[in-house]
Amino acid sequence: MALVWLCSVSGLVGSVITFAFGSWMESLTLLLVAMGIDYITGVAASIKEKKGLSSMFGAWGLARKGLSLLVVLLAHRIDILLETSNVTMGAAIYFYIANELISITENYGRIGLPMPDRLRKMIEVLKDKG
Repeated sequence: MALVWLCSVSGLVGSVITFAFGSWMESLTLLLVAMGIDYITGVAASIKEKKGLSSMFGAWGLARKGLSLLVVLLAHRIDILLETSNVTMGAAIYFYIANELISITENYGRIGLPMPDRLRKMIEVLKDKG
C-alpha cells in the first residue's frame, strides 16, 4: 500500500513539474544544484564568521530561491504564450545561474576556501556583465 501511495505522489509531483517547467532542461538542473550549494556555503560562511544561524535569515534565503523559481515558471509560461522555444525561460535560468555562482564565489571567499583561477575568472566575467 505504501508503494502505491509513493508512486502516486511521485506521479503527481512529476506532473506538476512538467506543467510548470515543460521538458526538464539541464540548465534547470544546474540552477537547482547551484541554489543548493549557495545555501550550504552561505550557512558554512555564517558559522565560520561566528555570526550564528538565524532562522529568519535562512527562511528569507530559501524564499528568495523559491521566488526565483517562480520567475522561471513565469518565463516558461510566457514562452508557451509566445510560442517560442524556451527562449525566455532559458534567459531567466541563466540569469539566476550567474547570480548563484557569484554568491557561491563570495561565500567561498568568506569561508577561506580556494577556488580554481579559471572558474573564478569565468564568474568574474559574469559578475561584470550583470
